[in-house]
Amino acid sequence: MKAIVNGSIITKDGILENHALLYTDVIQGIVPENGIPTDAEVIDAKGGYISPGLIDLHIHGYLGKDVCDGEEESIRTISKGIAANGVTGYLPTTMTEDMAVIKKAMQVLRDLKEESKSWEGSEILGCHAEGPFISEAKKGAQDAKYILKPDAAFVKEYADIIKIITLAPETDTEDFAEIRKMVRDTDVVVSMGHTSADYDTAMESTKNGVKHATHLFNAMTPLAHRAPGVVTAALNSDVSCELIGDTFHVSTALYDILWKLKGRKLCIITDCLPAGGLPYGEYTLGGQKIIYRDIVCRLEDGTVAGSVLPLNKGVWNLYQNSQIPLWECVNCASLNPATTIGVEKSKGSLEIGKDADIIITDREFNVQKTIMKGSVKYES
Repeated sequence: MKAIVNGSIITKDGILENHALLYTDVIQGIVPENGIPTDAEVIDAKGGYISPGLIDLHIHGYLGKDVCDGEEESIRTISKGIAANGVTGYLPTTMTEDMAVIKKAMQVLRDLKEESKSWEGSEILGCHAEGPFISEAKKGAQDAKYILKPDAAFVKEYADIIKIITLAPETDTEDFAEIRKMVRDTDVVVSMGHTSADYDTAMESTKNGVKHATHLFNAMTPLAHRAPGVVTAALNSDVSCELIGDTFHVSTALYDILWKLKGRKLCIITDCLPAGGLPYGEYTLGGQKIIYRDIVCRLEDGTVAGSVLPLNKGVWNLYQNSQIPLWECVNCASLNPATTIGVEKSKGSLEIGKDADIIITDREFNVQKTIMKGSVKYES
C-alpha cells in the first residue's frame, strides 16, 4: 500500500487537509496523517494538490499526431503526451473525414483499448465520433465534402468503441428516426453539435435521445432573445455540456452562469488539435492546413479550428475566472465526464474501490506526478 501525504486532497465534495490518500491499484481510503499504516510507502505531495486523474471527452490530437491518422503510433504518442497534463483517461476524437478514414481510426482504437489499461500513457475509454453527421452551415473546420446524413447502422457497428457521437439533430428525419435507433440499440451518448437546429428542434431532440452538447456555444445556433437556439436548449434541458476551457472559445464571463445552470453536467474539454504540446507554427488537421498562434488554431481563411489546451490548465482557467469551488472545477474534468460516459463507478473521484487514477499538482495545478491504477506514468 502507498500513502500520499503533505497535500490538499480534492474529493468530489470538498478539500481535505492533514489527511493521507491510501491506495494500491485502487483507492483504499483517506485517513488522518497520523493514521497511516506503518508498512505503507509514503509519497510526499510537497504541499500541492492530490486530485483524481482527469478525463478528456474531446481531443483530436497532441504532439503532432492526429487520431484520424489511423496509426497505432499516433495514439501511443497522444496517450503518453497527455499523461503529463494529468489526463488518466480520454476519448480520442475523430472528425468529419472520409468514412474509410474514420473506420480505420476506430479499428486502431479497438485494437489498442485493452492494452491502454496498462501502458505508459492515458487510458483509451472509447472514442468520440465528431461527425460526419453534421450541418454544413456549422461545420467549422470540418470538410463539407464528407458530411453524411445520420446513420444508426454505422453507430451500431462501432458501438463497442464509440462512447459519444456528435451530430446535427435537424439533419435526421422529422421524427428523429436514426437518433432513436442509436439510443434503442446502443449505449452511445448522442450529442448535439455542429448544428443549425432551432430551439424547438433541439429541445425535441432531447426528448428523443440526445443527452449531451458538444463544445457548448461553438458551432451551434446561439442564444438570442427571439431565436433561443441550441445553446438555450442545452441550458434549458438536462443534457450534459462540454466547455472548451481555454478562455478564448467561450468568454470567462459565462463560467459562473454555466455552473449555476448545469452544475455537475458541465464537462471541461480541450478539443485539442495535433498542434497541442508543440510551438507556434503551421500544422494539419484532417488534411487541412492550420495555423497555431497564441492560444488558438485557425484555418488559412481565419476560421477557428480548435484549441491547444492542456486539460489541467482548463481546470485552473475555470477556477481562476469564476466563483466555482476548486473541487467542483476538478469535478468538471473528472467525475462529470466519467458520469457522462457511464464509467463513474470506477473513475472520476478519489473514492474507495475506484481505480487509483491520481494526480499530484503544485498550487497552480501544474502536474507533478500522474498515477494510473496505482502506477506512476508521468513525473515532472
